[in-house]
Amino acid sequence: MPQLPPSVETPFIGRAAELARLTGVLDRARGGDPRAVLVAGDAGVGKTRTLAEAAAHATRTGMTVLTGHCVDLGDVGLPYLPFTEILGTLATDDRLAPALAAHPAVDRLLGGGADGSRLQLFESIAALLADLSERSPLLLVLEDLHWADQSSRDLLRFLLSRGVLQLPTAGAPAHRLAVFASYRADDLHRRHPLRPLLAELVRLPAVDRLELRPMADAEVTRLVRALRTGPLPDTTVRRIVERAEGNAFYAEELLAATTDTATSTGEPPHESMDGPTPALPSGLADVLLIRLEQLSDTAQQVLRTAAVAGRRVEHDLLREAVRLPDDELESALREAVGRQLLVPDDRDTYSFRHALTREAVYADLLPGERVRLHRTFAGLLSAAGRHGGPPGSHPAKTAAERAHHSRESHNLPDALSASLEAADHAQRLGAPAEELSHLEAALELWPAVAPADRPTTPGLDTVTLTLRASAAAAHAGESHRAVSLTRAALARAGTDTDSELAARVRYTLAGNLMRVDSLKAAFTYSSEALAMIPAEPPSRTWVWAAATHAMAARYVGEDEDAGRVARQALAVAERLELADAQADLIVSLVGLDGHNRRTPEGRDRLRQARELARSAGNVSVEMRALFNLAIGAYESGALDDCLAWLSDGLDRASRTGLLSSPYALELRYLQSLILYTLGRWDECARAAAADAERLPAAAGFATGPALYVALARGERSAADRAQALLDGPSEWMATLVAGIVLTDAAALRGDPEAAVERVHGTLAALADGAVNERPDVGVRLAALALAAVADAAEEARLTGDAATVRRWADTATELLELARTTADRGEDGTEQGPEGLAWLARAEAEWTRTASGPDVAVWEKAVTAFAYGDPYERARCRRRLAQALLAAGRREEAAEQARAVREIATRLGAAPLLDAVETLVRRGRLAETSPAADGAAVLTARENDVLRLLARGRTNRQIGEELFITGKTASVHVSNILAKLSAASRTEAVVIAYREGLLEPEPT
Repeated sequence: MPQLPPSVETPFIGRAAELARLTGVLDRARGGDPRAVLVAGDAGVGKTRTLAEAAAHATRTGMTVLTGHCVDLGDVGLPYLPFTEILGTLATDDRLAPALAAHPAVDRLLGGGADGSRLQLFESIAALLADLSERSPLLLVLEDLHWADQSSRDLLRFLLSRGVLQLPTAGAPAHRLAVFASYRADDLHRRHPLRPLLAELVRLPAVDRLELRPMADAEVTRLVRALRTGPLPDTTVRRIVERAEGNAFYAEELLAATTDTATSTGEPPHESMDGPTPALPSGLADVLLIRLEQLSDTAQQVLRTAAVAGRRVEHDLLREAVRLPDDELESALREAVGRQLLVPDDRDTYSFRHALTREAVYADLLPGERVRLHRTFAGLLSAAGRHGGPPGSHPAKTAAERAHHSRESHNLPDALSASLEAADHAQRLGAPAEELSHLEAALELWPAVAPADRPTTPGLDTVTLTLRASAAAAHAGESHRAVSLTRAALARAGTDTDSELAARVRYTLAGNLMRVDSLKAAFTYSSEALAMIPAEPPSRTWVWAAATHAMAARYVGEDEDAGRVARQALAVAERLELADAQADLIVSLVGLDGHNRRTPEGRDRLRQARELARSAGNVSVEMRALFNLAIGAYESGALDDCLAWLSDGLDRASRTGLLSSPYALELRYLQSLILYTLGRWDECARAAAADAERLPAAAGFATGPALYVALARGERSAADRAQALLDGPSEWMATLVAGIVLTDAAALRGDPEAAVERVHGTLAALADGAVNERPDVGVRLAALALAAVADAAEEARLTGDAATVRRWADTATELLELARTTADRGEDGTEQGPEGLAWLARAEAEWTRTASGPDVAVWEKAVTAFAYGDPYERARCRRRLAQALLAAGRREEAAEQARAVREIATRLGAAPLLDAVETLVRRGRLAETSPAADGAAVLTARENDVLRLLARGRTNRQIGEELFITGKTASVHVSNILAKLSAASRTEAVVIAYREGLLEPEPT
């Protein structure tokens, strides 16, 4: 087509500081220091223009610029859309196409190539970008992240956290790369899926955040006057500036509406904008539509048609939709481009200059007009799909857009067909959240489509479709949604449903119920499923019904039934060569046999199960085997082996898109717990901060060990955050985590009544609905509460209150019996491993302290028990051992133990433990001076972050904004810092921090 004239360049006013930051990043990237900048700002504030200026600078300095856009298609997801656009650009560029050809794994995003794992795709894209940056420095621009699909967010997370921003290995060329990504800050509501990703990315050392705030009035005034070639009354300028409120786009549109009206009437601009401006989009939409009405009828028709297509539309698709002669279409496009309503690019594509323009035009369409145009686009996309799609398009994009247009045009049969097609593409791309979205759309459409018009795929009906949606929900980490969908499948399965399908529905429901800890209901449905189909002749459905029933039966204590069914089913699975079912049954039998997951023999069988599941491609069963391998190593005290299995499992989950699935969440919790146990507290806290906001509400337990860190470091918010877990969705693991934190918190504040009450309340809640009334955590809870009970008994003994001593001794005996019986026969009916036995040793020592006072022998046993790898709990026991040694007159040994405790507490930042041992040293006169007198106060990692910002003069609100915490939380951290430094004011705290070496002067 003929080249259209370039649009009039809007002057770039203001944003000098922001542009300088971006160009500085580009300069560093060209030198081999890869960086990323997240550019935030309200709609119309100037993000796109600022990035365009930065991209122009990049081009002038010899960089290659690649741009990808995210698109708003309502509830229709478009997996990897911005990256697909970038790859399409590479494919059509003769200079860059050879680099693309060297990485065939990325072809799946261009509609070709074989299916592969998500990790292979992610790593291939990272390698491609690295190769491109070797050819020439590279700038990657991603616009409108607030519309990004989940798969694109996952890929961006990979690229920035593990891919292209990491420093290369020794000898490898540096990545000469910069990534700029923009998003609308005013679109990010509290539960917006982009928020947790932003919170995670901004903590990466190579990622910065740049916020474009509203322009100053003086800058808006300069902009308005620069845009206007003729005279403009001061009152009009002031009114535009007032209404624009620092938004450059508002100002341009208000000015354009004023001057266009004056031009059409032949009168000078006048005051025609009195009164308050309504909130967007309605107020600005009126202004935008005034500009639209200045266009010719043909140009208006073209613009309205383009608005139905979306923010961007290919020229050929638009031409087919408007059905105008080429010369009339080109004339209309020239008019729209000249008025800066549309912007062309070099790929024969037009974009609305701003999303609000498109929204206003679309909202102004008549209902019938809107339906007709959607019908037109649906037909064109359907035809394109039959012929392989337009050049550079992807089948997933075509199907998703077709589903959107068909729904909006009330062509429900085609919308149903396209939704199912889009779901298939999402499944192949490893995008379970998008797959679920398309499947739920199909389920909504199904009853509205006549049976004769539904897809004729064999075996496809509303029940199987709902089951597939429940599987996608489970893979996406939406466990409760999976239960709801499977219950819907059960309701839809009437009496005419064949027995095999009815059994599938029930054992699937049983499996989903187990994931949300509804164990008795799961056992009921698994029993029904097993009763619906005979064991002979052997069938895959019976084997999986039996495998599910074996797991459910074990959970409710029916071990004999579980073992019998599992062994029978394993024999059948071997005959049918169902490797994944064999794997699942082996995992269940390991839990039932004497050689359980804590034994070498049991772990050998689990490794066999893992390999069987992997060979069958059943990732869910493989994750179950990996979890049992990890927890078995943990229970055996083999923490290094545990970390290796955890890394393997989480890597597998990442590669298959199952990071939020149930077993992956359990692995995340266990990994966090191991980091806490090994004393790697900063790593634990950082990992939790990265996961906290992106996890679903029901998965808050996965970051639970970070609460153990916070409590041990004396953070006042730890107990409140634990209570919030209890106030959220009812989850077994959340109850366990909160119970540990709140019991220990009560003990630390010297409240034995509350500690004991919390133990009983937690155990009752954990046993609710379950047959097993002795969860393993009972040993730990009893030991924690016994510490407070022993303190109370010691205090009563000092005052001669024998009655109180006896009362607490009776309570201690009850708690010790709880610990002993649980350690002897816990959840799985066997003796606990090293961790449980260590907590039992501490419980025994605390009981002895309650009954008769400190005893060296029992505390030495507790210290030895925790030597399996828990430095914090071992230090807490050594503090008690020091107390017992002091009471026995063994002062030198007591001082040695106290020094060891002080060293560990200081290293971990465990302020309460450090205070306690310093008190013991001081009262016992174990040293002439306390090291606390000549050493810096112990600040947590977060308090150090807050302290640095205090030194820069930040307010609590500003600290909260920079650290992604609330102002109230920032205030709590400031108060803690003042208390620890014994400072009366913020200024004095900073002075003390510099004097004590807690702060280093920053370069001016």
